[in-house]
Amino acid sequence: MKVLSNNQFNTIMMQGMAAVRAQVLVFFFSCISPLMIYGQDNNFHVLDMVHNNPGEALTNSRYNDPEFLSNEGYTGQVMNDFTFVHAAITFDSFDKRIFPRGSKERDWVLEAAKRVKANIKRAHRAGIKVYYFTDIIVLPRKLVELYKDEVCDENGKISLEKPKTIEIHRQMIQEVFESFPDLDGLVIRTGETYLNNVPYHTGNNPIINGEKSHITLLNLLRDEVCVKRNKMLIYRTWSFGGMHDDRNYYLDVTNKIAPHKNLVFAVKHTKGDYHRTHEFNPTLGFGKHAQVVEVQAQREYEGKGSFPNYIAEGVINGFEEYSTNSPQAGYQSLNDIKNSPQFKGVWTWSRGGGWVGPYVSNEFWCHLNAYVISHWGNDTKQTEEQVFNGFMDKAGIEGESRKAFRELCQLSAKAVLRGHSSAKLPVENGWVWWTRDHFLGGTDPQASESRDQPDASPLSKAFNYWHKHRQLQAAIDEKYEAVSLWKEIVSLSNIVKLRNAADERYVRVSSLYGLLLHQIIAEGWNIMALGFVGDMSGKHEREKIALSIRRYDEFWEKYQQLKRENPDCATLYKPYAFLYQPPLYQSEKGMDASINRYRNTD
Repeated sequence: MKVLSNNQFNTIMMQGMAAVRAQVLVFFFSCISPLMIYGQDNNFHVLDMVHNNPGEALTNSRYNDPEFLSNEGYTGQVMNDFTFVHAAITFDSFDKRIFPRGSKERDWVLEAAKRVKANIKRAHRAGIKVYYFTDIIVLPRKLVELYKDEVCDENGKISLEKPKTIEIHRQMIQEVFESFPDLDGLVIRTGETYLNNVPYHTGNNPIINGEKSHITLLNLLRDEVCVKRNKMLIYRTWSFGGMHDDRNYYLDVTNKIAPHKNLVFAVKHTKGDYHRTHEFNPTLGFGKHAQVVEVQAQREYEGKGSFPNYIAEGVINGFEEYSTNSPQAGYQSLNDIKNSPQFKGVWTWSRGGGWVGPYVSNEFWCHLNAYVISHWGNDTKQTEEQVFNGFMDKAGIEGESRKAFRELCQLSAKAVLRGHSSAKLPVENGWVWWTRDHFLGGTDPQASESRDQPDASPLSKAFNYWHKHRQLQAAIDEKYEAVSLWKEIVSLSNIVKLRNAADERYVRVSSLYGLLLHQIIAEGWNIMALGFVGDMSGKHEREKIALSIRRYDEFWEKYQQLKRENPDCATLYKPYAFLYQPPLYQSEKGMDASINRYRNTD
């Protein structure tokens, strides 16, 4: 037998160990998820939500399918049909009188529970997690009737200051996870309470004591969800009073909450709602807790997918207006915060937000925004353009179509900014509400959201400011600049070729929709500005007003014709102001009412 020297023995052993290590590494990298390869851990989230319109039929979307989400790289699905998971429990463990056996109310709850279980099962079968969107406070009407003196304050509001209210919520969370043990976690919203889809429940905003209310609720939820049950708690900062958009307020609350691996704060990328000219959210990248960033793909204030509106580039790299009329110090984009320790994911709202229409049958533009945000979120080392190119690859956009499609999308962001707001002039946050959902507001006083006294419309406030500072004509010129951009977009749309014929057609139809709508807006603003100036001076330029009204009427007719001749065309905007009064949410005031004042001007 040959005797090995120490050096020979050590060499053979090292070679053997290296081979074993290589095999282990091959096995390891074959098992771990793509997210781990990108250097992100299991606590990094790429989430999606279809935000169904409260009180309406559920949205038909491929994004409802967990298999589709899994294939797109999402790690979780946020269920938001406004039939909350805590509305799908009987409260038997607390008081059997609340939903008595054999009652229609109990039958409704049990049917809701079946849907919850089916949704959880579908998501897990696809290999992703599921989190239920939950408004707090929402409780059974019967429960509140039975315990009113113990849960309501002197104003009749359900209050977290009451020990019984805390006890009920602890029992409620226990029953939720006993009824749905496979549920991965909860998404909590405060501030707004939608009861449209829960006929046997009532509720209200729990934040009645400012920061103290948030701290009370967070400690309760952290204890019951994260600690006791090892489930995820995604606490949305969207609320009222500063939690969402005031860094000091946010830190005053969150610094009093102990971090936990299962606790994440969800923050919209905008300071306020999803409007252009709103700053990048100043709470992002600060504090000691994990954050996921919410991004709306179907922009509720900018067409809802009825026309091209590519916002993903601005969200990732920073919007144009941050360098012009809406400058801000500090972070301006996802790229700016992607290496911060707080950044733990993105959450796309692929569909929905707001109320009513426009309604789309083709979600091409929604999908583009959601695709770029989510795929960038899965590998933040990529540039936005690299992800965009990947979208074009999948859509079969080749050759000269690629340059045309890229330019079309980038122009759409410029056109929407100029057509709905401004890239140059001062814009106060309240003014952007002149349009939302499928409504076009005017300059006439309109009913406020309280439905009581008429109030100055957002547009009249803007016109007053711009007129005072001799900028009103510049605001109107910008609307016509938007029209010029939309004409370029229509021309580019005729060059773009896609693998899917329906999508190719929709790119063209929706581009024409955008042009006609913004021609209506430009003429509408022009008429109202001419009328506004005439009202101030006592002398109206009748010929200019009459010419602009003829164009306004002509564009409305072409806009309506587009819908009549194209079944895939989205539903149309309406020349009325928004009024928070379901089911129409429509005031008699608005663009038409304002313009009609000047049809027979002396």
